[in-house]
Amino acid sequence: MIGQNEKILITQEAIQKRVEALATEITQDYEGKELTILALMKGSVVFLADLLRLIPIPLRLEVLPVSSYHGGLETSGVVTFATHFLPDILNHHVLLIDDILDSGTTLKAITTCILEKKPASLRSCVLLHKKIKTQPGIKAEYVGFEIPDAFVVGYGLDYQEYYRNLPEIRVLSAETIALRGQK
Repeated sequence: MIGQNEKILITQEAIQKRVEALATEITQDYEGKELTILALMKGSVVFLADLLRLIPIPLRLEVLPVSSYHGGLETSGVVTFATHFLPDILNHHVLLIDDILDSGTTLKAITTCILEKKPASLRSCVLLHKKIKTQPGIKAEYVGFEIPDAFVVGYGLDYQEYYRNLPEIRVLSAETIALRGQK
């Protein structure tokens, strides 16, 4: 159960409005091109589903199980994913979809692997960006919201696999983190 101290950072309505705007921008940028969307799982699943339904161009979808938090509050610095999940993307336009860009560790690791497969183009789209924490030189071309350096949950984002089902983005309180850590 979510605690009473979890502040709503971004409402469900604001998220939907921004997802619509991102879909419009992506559709315009890829008009006349076939797009391969590579979604980083699990966090992007809710954002991905809402975004895809609003992009009316030919595309194929691939998913890549990725982890860098490993149940903690910050990235561990170690990105784990199986490269055999990467599809054939030679000369394809690839759009990476992720839930959040904070340190940039995951985006950098995935981007490096994808570029080795020689796509026609590679861009990334994130729902949230903690600009203050991102390594220099790492960026997403499409960003839903810039957020402060806080631990957030909801709309696909989790803490120890909980809270993904919240319809909005909330800042997880120290109280809830402590309670969840005791379980």
